[in-house]
Amino acid sequence: MRIAFDIRKLKDFGIGTYIRNLILNLANLDQENPYFLISHERDRVELTNLPSNFSFILDPSEENPLWNDLVLHFILKKRQIDLLHTPHYRAPRFVGCRSVITVHDCVHILFPNYASSTSTYNQARKATKRTIRKCSHIFTVSETTQRDLMRLFSVPKQKITVVYNAIDERAVLTDNPEEQKRVLERYQIEDPFLLYAGNIKPHKNIARIIEAFSVLKTELKDDEHWKKLKLLIIGDELSKHQFLRRTVIRSGVQHDVRFFGFIPYETLKVFYKSAQIFVFPSLYEGFGLPPLEAMANGTPVLASNVSSLPEVLGDAALLVNPENVFEISKGLKHLLFDTSLRSNLIEKGLEQSRKYSWKKSAELVWKTYQAILQN
Repeated sequence: MRIAFDIRKLKDFGIGTYIRNLILNLANLDQENPYFLISHERDRVELTNLPSNFSFILDPSEENPLWNDLVLHFILKKRQIDLLHTPHYRAPRFVGCRSVITVHDCVHILFPNYASSTSTYNQARKATKRTIRKCSHIFTVSETTQRDLMRLFSVPKQKITVVYNAIDERAVLTDNPEEQKRVLERYQIEDPFLLYAGNIKPHKNIARIIEAFSVLKTELKDDEHWKKLKLLIIGDELSKHQFLRRTVIRSGVQHDVRFFGFIPYETLKVFYKSAQIFVFPSLYEGFGLPPLEAMANGTPVLASNVSSLPEVLGDAALLVNPENVFEISKGLKHLLFDTSLRSNLIEKGLEQSRKYSWKKSAELVWKTYQAILQN
């Protein structure tokens, strides 16, 4: 069994976590079959100390379509690859062997306004349909995404295997009050805060988080402790998102909302651990890893009651209607003041985060590889 795995999105938020943890756990599981990692030069630094059955196929082109669709085909043929795993839907056109893809979500199909034009959207949908049709098998990270593929592209259920994501150990802070204090001081954070972490895209519903926070602040204005409450949003600088900037100003919370760009896991886990509530009322998720990471750090979570979040978070989060600002605000206030609810969700959250394991996910992926090649 000779496996090629495309790791060129190792630096991407989300998919990069998937690639890193799956490769490391496959390396622990299988030290006999050859694995060839299609990579950029910079990716090798991220994956060191792999066993000798792992090697790299260097892409010198920075994902030039010609290299991806033609040159790679001949490289795979020369290496006698049996199976190519592409961890996203943009697989090479010509493979010459069995292939599997991982579909993390269907955002690019369900939100056509993200495309720069109608023709761009149609091309993306066509490319996705072609890839799904040509591949031997599909992994999804939730049953929700599995159902989306079945509904949008009429994919037979037996062609899809659900393999859940899990916590990246780098995102969990072991009890270290000194480190916690040092990081918070460096970022000049003194007051209690709510936290959002993730991409800054319209379906993440950040405008409603800001509006709900504004409603909450108005209700807490006479509370000596909670009137100092802040909202921290990790994912990008505010200056890059004029609509959110206007929302902050219009909502009157410009002194209480802070935006941060990229933050490494070493810092992010301190933010997770220190937050009063992790807020994640997303309109759509293929899985939703950040709220699970917050749970693993003992922080109560408020999330939306749509798409994959009820499936992934279960009853360990307070689920609300993500389109109702007042319901979000009411849920936040409930979580701040109801100590019994907080304690219950913290305990359930820790338990829920432990249900997911990269070791188990890698074992299922490996067994699926074998089944595809034996079929």
